[in-house]
Amino acid sequence: MDALREPRPHERRKAVVPVLAALALAACGGGEVEPPPRPAIVVQPQPATAGLLDTYAGSLRARHESALAFRVGGKVARRLVDVGDRVRAGQVLAELDRTDLDLEVGAAAAALASAEADAQLAASELARHEELHARRLISQSALDARRNADAAAKARVSQARAALEAARNAAGYAALRAPAGGVVTEVAAEAGQVLAAGAPVVTVAQTDEIEALINVPEGRVGAFRPGLPARVVLWAEQDLELTGQVREIAPEADPRTRTYDVRVAVEDLPPSAQLGMTARVVLAGDAGGSLGVPLSAVTEVDGRASVWRVDPARLTVAPVPVEVAMWRSDAALLASGVEADDWIVAVGVHRLVAGQPIRPIDRRNRPVELR
Repeated sequence: MDALREPRPHERRKAVVPVLAALALAACGGGEVEPPPRPAIVVQPQPATAGLLDTYAGSLRARHESALAFRVGGKVARRLVDVGDRVRAGQVLAELDRTDLDLEVGAAAAALASAEADAQLAASELARHEELHARRLISQSALDARRNADAAAKARVSQARAALEAARNAAGYAALRAPAGGVVTEVAAEAGQVLAAGAPVVTVAQTDEIEALINVPEGRVGAFRPGLPARVVLWAEQDLELTGQVREIAPEADPRTRTYDVRVAVEDLPPSAQLGMTARVVLAGDAGGSLGVPLSAVTEVDGRASVWRVDPARLTVAPVPVEVAMWRSDAALLASGVEADDWIVAVGVHRLVAGQPIRPIDRRNRPVELR
């Protein structure tokens, strides 16, 4: 009875599969089956202005920033400015108690008057001794002694006059004045505080020249040189791109951060720019007109740096020699060899062969339509 049983549907399907496979092999005539096009991630070169160049975060700083101090010691009588105040050249910022300084001026003036009186007496004595010497009533040595006394008296007058001038200058130093217009960025002393000469009182940043200060790691500081062009973008003015150039490079690294301070002069700052604002500095350098591609897209073919360019019509690849202008940590900047509208393979280039068909996809495995 089992031999006469009809085959079930799933048993019939299992029997058909080997037959279809055999027919397919027979139709191919025993030849090899061509593999399907290989999926390949493709990208287009990006201009260097699209952020592929070195970018550093920094802040706006004054080129000239001075910690001002009194040139004489004393007790602070008044401080006339606070942080954030704008000051003009010559404006008084703080004052010392002048009592002792005025007393020193008075003492120096009295010493000068005494020296002048002594000088007058010495001059009179010299005139009398010269007359007596002419009448041969005194010796030459006595006359020479009076001449020396007169010269010494005149020297004491000069000394006393210089001391008086110094005392008056010291009294004038009791008023701390701004050397130039700017803004107060720091206050280090208060009224009633006794300071030594040279102790900082206020810090004034001159606002006529503002530049961007960035910190560059030691591995990249070699790419900087004075006069190197750069682009500066303020965080508060994202749509405004400013022109700048490297002005100063620190000769040694900061001992704490191990980075080098680089100052970039900025041209045509907007009126809204303030000290301390965040700035982004893009190093333009000599690769300003280059095109950037991923590092993984560059390989070596026949001893030359190359990329694999895709033929949009045939969807095949071919190696193209390129000239690398700059290597970055995440991209290679190409000076020649490709155009901005080219499509190149970004990953797995070491496994490609010339004329190989590909299926272009993006990094999310989505098909890319080449144009």
